[in-house]
Amino acid sequence: MKTFPMGGVHPSENKLSSKRPVEVLALPDTVNIPLAQHIGAPAAAKVAKGDKVLAGQLIAEASSFMSANIHAPISGTVTAVDMQPNGQGVRQMMITIQREGDQWAEGIDLSKTLVRECALSSQEIIAKIKDAGIVGMGGATFPTHVKLSVPPGKKAEVLIINGVECEPYLTSDHRTMLERGEELLVGVSILMKAIGVDRASIGIENNKPDAIAHLRQLSAAYPGVEVVPLKVMYPQGGEKQLIAAVTGRQVPPPPALPIDVGAVVCNASTAVAVYEAVQKNKPLVERVVTVTGKGMKEPKNLLTRMGTPVSALIEAAGGLPEDAGKVINGGPMMGRAMINLASPVTKGCSGITVMSGRDAVRREPSQCIKCAKCVAACPMGLEPYYLSKMARKKGWDELEAQMITSCIECGCCQSSCPSYLPLLDWVRLGKQTVMGIIRARSAAAAPKK
Repeated sequence: MKTFPMGGVHPSENKLSSKRPVEVLALPDTVNIPLAQHIGAPAAAKVAKGDKVLAGQLIAEASSFMSANIHAPISGTVTAVDMQPNGQGVRQMMITIQREGDQWAEGIDLSKTLVRECALSSQEIIAKIKDAGIVGMGGATFPTHVKLSVPPGKKAEVLIINGVECEPYLTSDHRTMLERGEELLVGVSILMKAIGVDRASIGIENNKPDAIAHLRQLSAAYPGVEVVPLKVMYPQGGEKQLIAAVTGRQVPPPPALPIDVGAVVCNASTAVAVYEAVQKNKPLVERVVTVTGKGMKEPKNLLTRMGTPVSALIEAAGGLPEDAGKVINGGPMMGRAMINLASPVTKGCSGITVMSGRDAVRREPSQCIKCAKCVAACPMGLEPYYLSKMARKKGWDELEAQMITSCIECGCCQSSCPSYLPLLDWVRLGKQTVMGIIRARSAAAAPKK
C-alpha cells in the first residue's frame, strides 16, 4: 500500500459522521463574511452599508494576484462593513448581510443536471475559477487560480486530487466523494484541461473503501483518471506527503513548490467547486462542514452557506454537550481552538470538532527524556525537540539554518511526545518568526521604485 517515506502517526480515527449523508442547513438570518478567507491579501469590499445584494453576487474583489473574490452567500441588505471578532477573538474586517428571501444573481444555474462537456480554453477556465473565488477547501485556502497558473519554465505533468482526509473526526470530503462523485470527476477533467495534463490521480486513504470503489467505477468513463488507495497514516493528506505517496517524487524544501516536481494538488471538495464554477457559473458560497465530537448527540455533515455562525451548526447537531471543554475549527491535529462560537464558517472550514473537558485538557509537561520519538514521527525529517529548544532561546538564525520553514505544522511531534511537551506551539512560533525575518530581508533587498 502506498504511503509517504518517513514519519507520521496513526491517531484514533473517530470518523463518527462517515455514514451520515449531507444535510442542508437552514439559511441563517444574518451572515458575517470575512474579507480574508484565503492565503494572500484580503479582498477589497465592493459594497457598503445599505446596499441590496443577491446570493452569488460579488461583494469583495481580489486585491492582488494572491487573493480571492468573495460573493454574497445569501440575498438581503448589507448592514455593516466593519471589524468583527473571528473564531480566535481576533478582529478582522467583515461584511454583514441581513437575509431577505433567497434570490440568486442572474446566470447562476442551480439545477442538478450534470453538465459534462467543457468547451472553454485553459485560460478561460482559470479566469472563471478566479471570478468564482475558488480556494483550496482542505484548509489551506490557497487561491486555486494561482495554483493553476503554471509559472514560465515549469511544466505540470500530473494532477493529484486529495481525497485522503486523514485528520481525525472529519468526513466532509468523504461524503462529498460519495454523494457528488460525478461532479467531482467532471471537475477533475476541467482541472486537467486547465493545466494541460492527461493524467490525474485521486488519492484516498484505505479506510474509505466505499469512496474508493465508487470513484473507481465512475472514473472508468474518464480517460487518464485513476483512483490510488493509500495506507492509513497521518498526515497522508499533507501536500508533500501525498505527492511522495502517489508519484514517489520528493518536493524540495521551501521555496520549492509541487510544480517543481511536475505536480498540481487540489482537494476533492475544491474539484466539485470548480465544476460548479465552470459549468454552472456558481461562485463558492457554500461548503460541506462536519460537526462532530464524542459527546455530540448527532454528528453531522452539513451543507452550509459561508458566514453562518458556528453556533448554528452546533445547534443543528444537537447542541453543545454539558461536558464540552474545547471547540476546534477543523480537526484535533491541525485545527484551531475557538473562543467565539458566533464567528462565521469560512471557505477553509471543513469541520467543527467538539472535545470533552477530559479530552481537551493538556497533560502537565515534564523534562525531555531525549527519546527522539518526535524525530521519528516528523514527516519532514526535522528535529522538533531541537527546533522547540531554539525557539525558546530565540535562536532565529539557527532555526532558519535547520529548515524550520519546512514544518507543515501537522502536530505529529507533539502527539508522540511522552513528556507532553508543547513542541508544536514553540515550533509554530519559531516558524512564523523566521518567515517574517525572511520576508523583511527580501523586502529590504528589493530594488527601490
